[in-house]
Amino acid sequence: MSESILTVEQLTVYREQHMAVQDVSFSIKAGTDTALVGPNGAGKSTLVQAVLGILPRHKGTIQILGQPLSRKGYLPPSLRQQIAYLPQNFLFDRRVPITVEELIGIGWDRLGFQLPWAGGRSRHHAIRQALAQVDALHLRQHLIGSLSGGETKRVLLAYCLVRPRQLLILDEASAGMDVRSEGEFYQLLYQLKQEQGWTIIQVSHDLDMVRRHCDRVLCINRTLLCEGSPDHALSPDNLAAAYGSEFIRYHHHHS
Repeated sequence: MSESILTVEQLTVYREQHMAVQDVSFSIKAGTDTALVGPNGAGKSTLVQAVLGILPRHKGTIQILGQPLSRKGYLPPSLRQQIAYLPQNFLFDRRVPITVEELIGIGWDRLGFQLPWAGGRSRHHAIRQALAQVDALHLRQHLIGSLSGGETKRVLLAYCLVRPRQLLILDEASAGMDVRSEGEFYQLLYQLKQEQGWTIIQVSHDLDMVRRHCDRVLCINRTLLCEGSPDHALSPDNLAAAYGSEFIRYHHHHS
């Protein structure tokens, strides 16, 4: 049986005075692709940010890659570097004159290059290789602020590739993309998943994509309502419990 990459037990998280996540427990196996689904405001992004140590938790335990996450969200740098996070919106000052190549280089520099995983690669070679893998080598001298939404997400994938990762967490990764860019992004993502052996956890509202690509689904509306295969978790009864009967009627009418 595959090892657990992430184990969450009885996680409760508050945002200000509001309980956003309540007593959620689950485990993620290595090499799987797990979707977090549920209505807006259900606590999906809050859960992800608590797992990453961005938000404090009120109670519960989190273990990532075999190591416990401290109450303050601390993970050793060597462990943290094995996790990549693609937020829904990559917020930055678009006036900052940083190139794509310089951004990817930050991913290489954070622990230096004299490490076993470097495999003799130079910094320059590692950056170019990562960009080539996402078909973005031609963008290396472009300023980050000049990129489209789809190009930005490709560059962020290159940032994930410049050093080995085990866990990739995506929060609405396709946000800001047009339909064509979204299709190309997911095709690239799943090609890289196979090549890199990534475990993926992704927040998504695209239930059709989840059905096509994901191994497992966690249906959340503050609490964990159900979990299992897409066929089970996305059944009409489970979706009605999470989203309400009006959503199910609308979804069925437009499917």
